[in-house]
Amino acid sequence: MAAKDVEQNAGEKEEHVHEPGSEISTLGKELTRRLLTWGIETRGILPVTVEERTDDQFFKIFFLWFSTNFNILSFSAGTLGPVAFGLSTRDSCLVILFFNMLCCIPPAYFSTWGPKLGLRQMVQARFSFGYYGVIIPCVLNLINMFGFCILNSILGGQTLASVTDGNLSWTSVFSFELALSLLWSSRSAYRSAATPFSTGKSIIIQCKQLSDVSSTRPVALGLGGKHLSTTAPVEPATAVSVLSYASTIAGFVITYASLASDFTSYYRPEVSSWKIALYSYFGFFLPITTLQCLGAAVASSAPLVPSWSQGYNVGGHSNIGGLLEAMLRPVGNFGKFLTVLLSLSVTGNIAATFYSISLNIQLFIPMFVRVPRYVFSLVATAIVLPLAIVGSHRFYDTLENFLALIGYWASDYITIILVEHFVYRRRNLVYSTTMGYDLSQWNRPRQLPTGIPALLAGVLSFGLIIPCMSQVLYEGPIGKRTGDIGFEVGFFLCGVLYLVLRSVEVRWRGRV
Repeated sequence: MAAKDVEQNAGEKEEHVHEPGSEISTLGKELTRRLLTWGIETRGILPVTVEERTDDQFFKIFFLWFSTNFNILSFSAGTLGPVAFGLSTRDSCLVILFFNMLCCIPPAYFSTWGPKLGLRQMVQARFSFGYYGVIIPCVLNLINMFGFCILNSILGGQTLASVTDGNLSWTSVFSFELALSLLWSSRSAYRSAATPFSTGKSIIIQCKQLSDVSSTRPVALGLGGKHLSTTAPVEPATAVSVLSYASTIAGFVITYASLASDFTSYYRPEVSSWKIALYSYFGFFLPITTLQCLGAAVASSAPLVPSWSQGYNVGGHSNIGGLLEAMLRPVGNFGKFLTVLLSLSVTGNIAATFYSISLNIQLFIPMFVRVPRYVFSLVATAIVLPLAIVGSHRFYDTLENFLALIGYWASDYITIILVEHFVYRRRNLVYSTTMGYDLSQWNRPRQLPTGIPALLAGVLSFGLIIPCMSQVLYEGPIGKRTGDIGFEVGFFLCGVLYLVLRSVEVRWRGRV
């Protein structure tokens, strides 16, 4: 069967028993029609057919990833090196540089699968984890994405509230930022031909490029740069502190691998994979590395600059927003204006994350496949707002613990997907035009893998990951001596376990 026919048959009626949904009311249809004319995207996890993959503005993926990560959350992750792990600016920047060089590869590579398959990232994961088994990584991915949205909301709230000297409530700030993010995320991510904008770019891309420009202004001005040459003295770096910080840095970027192809599934399938990979790689690497290094430098210098130290410790707790406001204070009202723009930089990241959250909810509960995608962006907003308010005064504890823990499951996810792809799928020459995947199986539980090998490999790998952990929440016997190597150990151990268990399943079933 030709790849084109395979994709056209991906949503056959016989399979609707597995993706149930009720008929949309007349009112609902009219509302949906009107929203479509405004550029609101309703498509969820249904595969994007070859005919619909028409976007040829491939450079947009660079701007999307660049704008998503060029914000104050990347800056704050860099500050963890000196603040939480006691590293110098030099040691922090070396860890940031080398581990980002490595960890940007998986999400950049997975971005190339969108044009070839037309599948969202977690839909593609069904070919490894199975129809029902994918619910587990889907839940973990939702936790991951909600966590990042909460952190971004807290940071944006801190920064905007610092301009008003605490007179503006964080609840009001959170509500404003999340409402703006909701508006952006509801628009089509990459439907360039269908959007009503003469430039052919979606609202997400347009607004994120604007937020990008806003964020670069303070950096370009170099305000406060004269203080960065002097840093507080620190103890010599140890293997434990370096590897533990490296695990945190890895957790910041590799989790994009679980949503990478969500934003490339409308690209023309004949695009060079190298082009998409390089655009994506540098879209991740440049903003994350630059801002994390800047954050490390500022955090090292802050104790020696009274105004920075005072802004950072507003209210007796760590306040990144107060630190940024103190850095920009010398230029008066213009500095406040720049601080406001910085606070809004997080909305681009939240908007993109809301987009992927809405897709993952449909995978988590398959009966929601017929519900328009934008509805789940509303659900995400309702969940993030109260959680951001609760966690707003414990930002550093939240950030450090969250980034440290999410890297473990992501390393297992990546290695399982890679082993499945290179060992089992690339051999399938019948579907060579779709990278070895029979796309008609995407919603057919009996034809997909059982998912048992993937889930079992992931669970068993934690038997060694846990002793190798070295974090605030828990320090294992191995991690206590070596530093946190759970991420690295999990990646290789899970890959070996999956290779063995999946081979047994293939032999038992007689097919992949």
